[in-house]
Amino acid sequence: MLLVLALSVFILSALLTRLLLPAVCKISYQKRLFDFSDARKIHSNSIPRLGGVAFTPAVITSVSLVSGSALLVNEHFQLVDIPLPKILFSLSALLLLYFIGVADDLIGVGYRAKFGAQFLSSALVVISGVRLDNLHGLFGIYALSAYISIPLSLLLLVFIINAMNLIDGIDGLSSGLAILIFSFLGCFFILGGDSVATLTTFATIGTLALFFYYNVFGNVEKQRKIFMGDCGSLTIGLLTGILIFHLCQTETSSTGITFNPLLLSFSLLMIPCLDVLRVMAGRLRRKQNPFMPDKTHLHHCLLALGYSQSRTLFTILTVTLFFILLNLGLSFLTDITTILLIDIILWSVGNFCLNRLLKRLKN
Repeated sequence: MLLVLALSVFILSALLTRLLLPAVCKISYQKRLFDFSDARKIHSNSIPRLGGVAFTPAVITSVSLVSGSALLVNEHFQLVDIPLPKILFSLSALLLLYFIGVADDLIGVGYRAKFGAQFLSSALVVISGVRLDNLHGLFGIYALSAYISIPLSLLLLVFIINAMNLIDGIDGLSSGLAILIFSFLGCFFILGGDSVATLTTFATIGTLALFFYYNVFGNVEKQRKIFMGDCGSLTIGLLTGILIFHLCQTETSSTGITFNPLLLSFSLLMIPCLDVLRVMAGRLRRKQNPFMPDKTHLHHCLLALGYSQSRTLFTILTVTLFFILLNLGLSFLTDITTILLIDIILWSVGNFCLNRLLKRLKN
């Protein structure tokens, strides 16, 4: 039953996005609502950045319609397996960040105001009870007290939102990573019989899949190419954080799955999160504002080596998948702390080699 609903919500969300995106493209090109090129950006054409406008309406509408239809067909269907306050507060947070993102893409919003909106949205989620309250053995720590869990979860959620936002630098990268992340989450939630999380996950994959096509394969001359914009990347980041926290709060013993949920969560988010830490550390080392944009992210480095956008996209997605599968395999052999150290060592070695190649190229 749940698998059928997951496929239904995926198809419906994709269809709704298929209806919305052409209209958004048409309005954006007619009103010249472009993300104009500058020295920091990769693209050279004037392209709209309002693709994310379609995300939240498509996800909410498809989940609501499929859920309502399931209840009409079978009134005994167990839909709400998440406490209602968590759903309502998370929905409020999503809508708040959605409107801030729309405003930013249309008229621009200062980074302080955006941070304020991110903290407020994250606070709504954490207050509702969706938070990281267990480290599942990382450094030998398990359950966390509310005094530690609440501020830690608030900071982590804001960090995840920004990591997903800042990785959105080339065609298909943010949406491609999100599709990969949500695909693993969706498989877990289906196996666990978690209906609300499953429908939300597959609805998001549906809308992202259609956007990915417009973003990567769209034609500017035909007015069919569009960027995600902050409206999309911020809301996708928030949804990712919410579902990651929910995953970490799930009793894996009841699902028959033996892997560590925190390990899976870290594996899914490893590339965007470690890349943000690397970039911010580099800015601080150069005595620059760590929040101001530049061209030092992983995708910028690969482009500087002469990679095309498509090759850069494929490389980052492949590396992400490699670490996910590596960590899941290692989880049967050793503990989460050891795996985390292995990941950091591999990441550090990779960055060292990348920096050496960049220096050789400059010389």
